[in-house]
Amino acid sequence: MSEQKQAQQADAVESEALEQAEIAVEQDIEQLLEEARKQAAEHWDSLLRVQADMENLRRRTRIDVENAHKFGVEKLIHALVPVADSLEMGMDAATKPEANIDSIREGIDMTFKQLLDVLANFNVERINPAGEKFNPQLHEAMTMVPSPAHEPNTVIEVFQKGYALNERLIRPARVIVSKEA
Repeated sequence: MSEQKQAQQADAVESEALEQAEIAVEQDIEQLLEEARKQAAEHWDSLLRVQADMENLRRRTRIDVENAHKFGVEKLIHALVPVADSLEMGMDAATKPEANIDSIREGIDMTFKQLLDVLANFNVERINPAGEKFNPQLHEAMTMVPSPAHEPNTVIEVFQKGYALNERLIRPARVIVSKEA
């Protein structure tokens, strides 16, 4: 019977070792679960912060776009105000008794040059194609006239100059084009 007792003791020791292993595994699982919960809470907090940051960024971007639409031409307006002042002074000067056609013409020329300088500063280019080959990308033919003095498809006269902003056509030049006589 001693063998039987030894077998029972061995079973008891084995059973106790198994229980201790199960307890150790449960403790490890509980510890891992607690760590996973902490990590999940940290990730959740991080997610909420990122979402708040994104919402703030969307709001700031929307406000920036609205302001760009409202005030996008502010620099141009600041540059054009002195031109308007010059025109106003010219109109006032034209009503004075000492005004003559030459002084009025000189004031208009200076104001026009001031306007062209402002446009140039904002990358606006005038298109004046007199004497050039007709280009339908930049010119609008108002009519074609026979002209033995010009090659066919040459701009003879410019009714209205065209304008381009940063090489993008704003308005084509309106022209008369020659054709064979």
